[in-house]
Amino acid sequence: MPRFSLIIPCFKVQGFLRECLDSVLDQSFRDIEVIAVDDCSPDGSGAILDEYAARDERVRVLHLEENAGLGRARNAGMPHATGDYLFFLDSDDTLTPGALCAMADRLAETDDPDVLVFDYARTYWWGGTRRNALARVLAEAGGGTFTAAGHPEILDLLMVVWNKVYRRDFVEREGLTFPPGYYEDTPWTFPVMFSAERIAALDRICLNYRQRRQGNILSTTSRKHFDVHAQYERVFAFLDARPELARWRPFLHAKMGEHCLDILSKPDRLPPSDKAEFFHRTAGMFRAYRPDGAEIPAELRVLERGTLGYAAYRLRRESGRAAREAERRTRQARGAVAGRLRRVATAVHTRRRLDPDLVVYSAFSHRGVLGDPGAIHRAARELAPHLRGVWVVRDEEHAADPALLPPGTEHVILGSAAYHRVTERAAFLVNNVNWPGTVTKRDGGVHIHTHQGTPLKYMGVDLLGRPGARHGLDVPQMLRRADRWDHSLVAGRYAERVWERAFPCHFTSARTGSPRNDVLVNAGPQDGRRVRERLGVPDGHTVVLYAPTRREYRRGGLVERLDPARLAADLGEGHTLVVRLHPSLATGPARGMGLSELHRRGVLIDATDEPHVEDLMLASDLLITDYSALMFDYVLLDRPIVVHADDWDAYTASRGAYFDITDEAPGHVSRSYRELAWLLASGTWRDEETARARAAFRARYCEYEDGRAAERVVRTLLLGEPVPAPEPSGVPGARAVPAGRDLLPST
Repeated sequence: MPRFSLIIPCFKVQGFLRECLDSVLDQSFRDIEVIAVDDCSPDGSGAILDEYAARDERVRVLHLEENAGLGRARNAGMPHATGDYLFFLDSDDTLTPGALCAMADRLAETDDPDVLVFDYARTYWWGGTRRNALARVLAEAGGGTFTAAGHPEILDLLMVVWNKVYRRDFVEREGLTFPPGYYEDTPWTFPVMFSAERIAALDRICLNYRQRRQGNILSTTSRKHFDVHAQYERVFAFLDARPELARWRPFLHAKMGEHCLDILSKPDRLPPSDKAEFFHRTAGMFRAYRPDGAEIPAELRVLERGTLGYAAYRLRRESGRAAREAERRTRQARGAVAGRLRRVATAVHTRRRLDPDLVVYSAFSHRGVLGDPGAIHRAARELAPHLRGVWVVRDEEHAADPALLPPGTEHVILGSAAYHRVTERAAFLVNNVNWPGTVTKRDGGVHIHTHQGTPLKYMGVDLLGRPGARHGLDVPQMLRRADRWDHSLVAGRYAERVWERAFPCHFTSARTGSPRNDVLVNAGPQDGRRVRERLGVPDGHTVVLYAPTRREYRRGGLVERLDPARLAADLGEGHTLVVRLHPSLATGPARGMGLSELHRRGVLIDATDEPHVEDLMLASDLLITDYSALMFDYVLLDRPIVVHADDWDAYTASRGAYFDITDEAPGHVSRSYRELAWLLASGTWRDEETARARAAFRARYCEYEDGRAAERVVRTLLLGEPVPAPEPSGVPGARAVPAGRDLLPST
């Protein structure tokens, strides 16, 4: 008996069907059966199904003699299912890699619940991807099982069939089937969620929900949308037959009203001539099924106004549109007035003298006390306590986070009156990204730009020849803002050459080293130990830090070059895998592709939200990266690095690189997961050759990293003291990885 029976109805999907089937059959979890239902499709879908069935015994095909519709096609497949769980997959959607394995693990962990609800992402025809906006509901559901009554927020999720799997004997016990119609998911999903005694949640994107430009059934303008009324009548009949579920009647009543009004509000659903009839039919049902004593939400009371209801509804819609337009114009007018006031205030403030003791800091688009600016600020507080340091932070939420803004740190909120006052009067402005265009460069003011690391990939003007890499970037504007720089901090002569080429502006390269890296050069063994304890790494474990960068050849930047779950499993006992995604991927769908769930289960540590990446480097014994600038910092610890470069050609073609990292790597290079696994299992990752490569890399790219960079910036650039630039030299020794420890067990 297979674990999953995937029932896939097919009708006019020949352009998407192969991608759907490949996403299922290529899953690492193999204990499945696929029941593909050819719903008398007039295109080549049936032939494609037969082709796949001929080469994979897990696929069975049913050819219906006449078109039955989506719901009844699913019904046709159910009697043939033998799996523990039913999964109804639409034939234009796809599974994400590892999805079935993650589901199987979660089902085992929760002792086979009635229903497992998982996350999805919308994938648009133009290439964009957007995660389910209510993904937090799954994360908040906890590790065990629950009922809809115990966790009613689960019903806020999209009430569809395909974001769940269902225990087959539960479906058979409840006698659940799909009715004919347009909205067949409604009388399936509500009864399932109301009657399930054990529901589990999986906080992982398991399915890509394709948003087609055309051909989406529910986005077609027709009278077929009237079907929604009949489907809700079926759900009310289900509740009438189950007195023990009567408590759900008020919820269903409100949900019906919300759903129908939502359909009515969509411009592409109902023909304009049918909208009044749809409203009145909805209102009639709303009155007929109103539970005794039910409190009606304010936005649904329009359904109780009889013949005047539709006029009131239209008036409310038109009033809402007018109010939104008035609000837009008000914001526009306020913005224009604020701009004039800022220009006036700037003119006034520029007549005031600069405050020679005022230093304004920002880092990573105003996140908090981080990176090079943070290290300079800490050094200034010790070496020049008379200097007043003020931090610009994005909003009050960031200001309230002690990990981002230590208590007692003077700060201003971006865009506030206080922000404009300090940026207009500061003698020094320190940042690792460009300041907004509203910050005026004053005569005598000093702008210190620290950057965010030593670049491997193309930056600045070099992106002009890489249209994919500069998508969304205004390079000329970037250069105009960089014209305000007075000093550009560099870690070596290589970085100096690159920054001067990438930003042909009038700054001076300051040969100081990177202040944020002082902690790495000067690190002692206790520093890493404290971080390990905070992260929950067991004593004696070897810590592997995996830090991939983003890709410009894929919209959204996420390309999973290796499976973290597989790597963590292959590392085996005595090892902890720590994963840190590129910051630009932290809030997108990348975390939902399994990383959050693996962290919850203790398979690995998701450290993407750790504000101080230096802590992660101190805590680790080995860095595995691809083309991240992190390698230029990590090499200062004199600990092994493996560069996983399995898509180097594609990366350089899309983004561009200043040198071939596969020829000048700070360690061994792997071109496939098999090579990576061999490097780790054989112990080659820490051999003499990689030690020589690290030393050569440090000498070539980290010449000025002597552990005194922050002090040098404060003394030379803030205080004007004559401190000589560091001499190119070797990096002080750091704790090496304990000898005799292979990362992967030999087989």
